[in-house]
Amino acid sequence: MSERYQIVLRRDVKCQLTLDSLASCTGVHRTIIERFVNLSLIEPADWAGTNPLFDVSCVSRIRVIERLRRDLGVNLPGAAVILDLLDRLRAQNG
Repeated sequence: MSERYQIVLRRDVKCQLTLDSLASCTGVHRTIIERFVNLSLIEPADWAGTNPLFDVSCVSRIRVIERLRRDLGVNLPGAAVILDLLDRLRAQNG
């Protein structure tokens, strides 16, 4: 029995999450995620009408925010500063 599989070399499709699916993936309530958006901790990648769509990378970013809050007791403005510094370091190290 030989099975044939299609080989996909590259995907051009962007995987985006709705607010509800992002909340489900992270275990963070949607109103908290909306607050993260209002504080510019995360940004929607696109919009479907009035509904924000988020890049998959927001999942790990929200996990970092929650870890800072839960484990280190950092408030949201402090988390914003830490995330900004981390983003700058990543940009420099390329």
